[in-house]
Amino acid sequence: MTPSYELSAEGRRILIVDDEPDNRELLQIVLTWDGFATQTAASGEEALASAVEHPPDLVLLDLMMPGLDGCQVTTLMKQNLVTKNIPVMIISAMNDRATKLRVLSAGAAEFISKPIDRSDLCARVRAVLGPKAAPA
Repeated sequence: MTPSYELSAEGRRILIVDDEPDNRELLQIVLTWDGFATQTAASGEEALASAVEHPPDLVLLDLMMPGLDGCQVTTLMKQNLVTKNIPVMIISAMNDRATKLRVLSAGAAEFISKPIDRSDLCARVRAVLGPKAAPA
């Protein structure tokens, strides 16, 4: 597993986790364009290993993935001393109330519905990351 990094002046690193390469690439482009550093993972298992080895400032995590899904990854991250304080944002096309409650109960800081609006995504990422992530 080799993390992919894009450098930014802000130095805030986001781990993008999605089993679909096109989704990872799109999110990476949007977030890099908005000034964030990114790293990617193609599975929940890869995300957990990457988050321990190279702790990001935020994890942007797809809900529906083969193997470990987004809720399972979030739960495991919140149980690990190295990753428990890293905020997680879940992305999903499933936007019913039960799914949102399940995601938030697992420990996610935010839920974003697909299709993703670029401005909304960047605003929510900045809100979760706090004042250091505000535009200069």
